[in-house]
Amino acid sequence: MSTQEQVVALEKAMAQQVLGQQQTIRHLLLGVLANGHVLLESLPGLAKTRTVKALAQNLEAKMSRIQFTPDLLPSDITGGEILQQVDGQNQIKFQPGPLFGNVILADEINRAPAKVQAALLEAMEERQITVAGQSYPMPPLFVVMATQNPIEQEGTYPLPEAQMDRFLMKLLIDYPSTEDETQVLRLLRVEEQALQDGNSAGAPVGLSQSIIFTARQEVSRVQVSELIDRYIIDLIDATRNPQAYDDDLARWIKIGVSPRGAIGLDRVARAHAWLSGNEFVTPDDVRAVVHPVLRHRLQLSYDAVADGLSADHVLDRLLDKVAIAA
Repeated sequence: MSTQEQVVALEKAMAQQVLGQQQTIRHLLLGVLANGHVLLESLPGLAKTRTVKALAQNLEAKMSRIQFTPDLLPSDITGGEILQQVDGQNQIKFQPGPLFGNVILADEINRAPAKVQAALLEAMEERQITVAGQSYPMPPLFVVMATQNPIEQEGTYPLPEAQMDRFLMKLLIDYPSTEDETQVLRLLRVEEQALQDGNSAGAPVGLSQSIIFTARQEVSRVQVSELIDRYIIDLIDATRNPQAYDDDLARWIKIGVSPRGAIGLDRVARAHAWLSGNEFVTPDDVRAVVHPVLRHRLQLSYDAVADGLSADHVLDRLLDKVAIAA
């Protein structure tokens, strides 16, 4: 099988474990292919954790689940220096923490204090952590999949805009359809029975990390025309100068998207084109990923919030008003 076919097989295997969340699964894979981090937000019980676990189970990768709490310390996730005896001699040695994994599930990330957020931010952006003045690189395959609950705000530390901007995509997970939820009940019954019988409900794909690295190389070779570049920049510019495109946009947008938004849109659009089996990016590839890439980078005005509008509503209007370059 080709590299693209193997990644598609991974997507299908995940879809068998997490029912009714095909779009979320695809977006997670796009984040991995684009070498970025993903923030998942939903009400409790909508399979955020299960989706990330399904990804890790079907990869030859080490998964670390970190439960973020208000009393968490930076050393709890990064690790620290410990005193060891080697051949009768005392030595100080660095003991890696759970952050040194391949797929990092940062559960309820907004419950950790600022110092922990700063340690995680360094790992996400610099792909390294610093302890006692010494830097330690993260593994070559390093993806942070963070979750947060939008309704439980007591005892939380909202992520600063700088850290939100480091996430390549923000995914919003909604309730499954009644048909999918019925299938979920049946799937869990099968898994419970298999667990009681001491069997596995299904063999994981076991995709090698080398396939992911090869896929990233192929994604980097996907062609992007000057017209697509212009379309991406026009979309970003419309968030910064909305008055030039639409009066409502000017009223709704307080602060536009940073250059990371344009870079992320380019990377994820190329990954989307590659995963769809195309050798070049089309406007449809760009439009398909605008919402997850840009929704957390927009700062809405008071008028937009008062009108009950979300970032997705604003992006819908943006896509209607920004013409595709021709």
